Amino acid sequence: MIRPNPDTLATVSLPFIEDWLSALQTCCDVDQIHRILSHCGLPQPTNSKSEANRATQRVTLDQIVKLYQIAAAETADEMPGLWSRPVRPRALQHLLTTVREAGTLPAALYRFSTFWNLILDDYHIDLKSEKSKITLSLMPRGSPEVHRFGHMLLLKLAHGLLSWLAGYEVPVQAVHFAFDQPDFAQDYGVIFPAPVRFSQWCSAISFGPQQLGPLQPRSPAELAAFLDRAPRDWIFTGFCEHRLSLQIRDFLYRSNWEECRLGDAAAMLNVTPRTLMRRLENEATSFQSIKDALRRDIAIRDLRAGHKSIEDISDDLGFSSAANFHRAFRRWTGGTTSSYR
Repeated sequence: MIRPNPDTLATVSLPFIEDWLSALQTCCDVDQIHRILSHCGLPQPTNSKSEANRATQRVTLDQIVKLYQIAAAETADEMPGLWSRPVRPRALQHLLTTVREAGTLPAALYRFSTFWNLILDDYHIDLKSEKSKITLSLMPRGSPEVHRFGHMLLLKLAHGLLSWLAGYEVPVQAVHFAFDQPDFAQDYGVIFPAPVRFSQWCSAISFGPQQLGPLQPRSPAELAAFLDRAPRDWIFTGFCEHRLSLQIRDFLYRSNWEECRLGDAAAMLNVTPRTLMRRLENEATSFQSIKDALRRDIAIRDLRAGHKSIEDISDDLGFSSAANFHRAFRRWTGGTTSSYR
């Protein structure tokens, strides 16, 4: 199996972070929101874009990281606007210091749960150890407002910290969310290397005890680097165990993707082309859709970098003309190439 780079070009849809943007409006004034979104290259909430255009707009890893870092500084909240009480500055530093001293990964999870139970008012973090699984659950106290991004971020922080301590992406058995399946459900497959289920009675993440190996010692310098890059290293831990579509995407990116065909991807996975097509259908996608999404995200990366002309990007992506590239890009993202430049 190819070992992917955690920074592999992945993007998510704008609606994936929109409830977070709404939460920010409760703790920032209009000028702050405008400034934060402008710095991140994200559309302002007052923009009158159609529902279809919003659904196709893409957000990059760098934009999510920048949004988090700027919003955390502006609000003095390390989970900006996502919980009823702000998570004060340096709280995450204390969390990392605490889990770094644990003797085992299950012990680190226990320290994670006790830490957040001192911080959160609206949820209790329940840790249940069984022979076949260890489950971390967000148990509501009363009827708190559910911020989808907040639930995702906290569960992913647990996974990200375990992976940092282990030195590899820790396998996940399952992820459950206590909210209905959104239209952008596929974005969760970019984040979690496990099946994701919605409309569950609580949000939770489960690990197999036998897959929680020894801890790798982490120095104060490594701790500082993890914090400086936050939330990059805990949200995007890697893709090696993620959805089949992401494995194929990574194979395409590391190969001569323009020449790759379905049969090449099937051979890499040791399955027949028919089996691969069926498995992709189960993920509500296709080989061509994966290829188009990769072309889209390469285009977004190169447009934002600003080092290539439109003609060069168009040529690199195999379009016969810049006009065809412009049309395809608008179909992919609902926006123009200049809006991503």
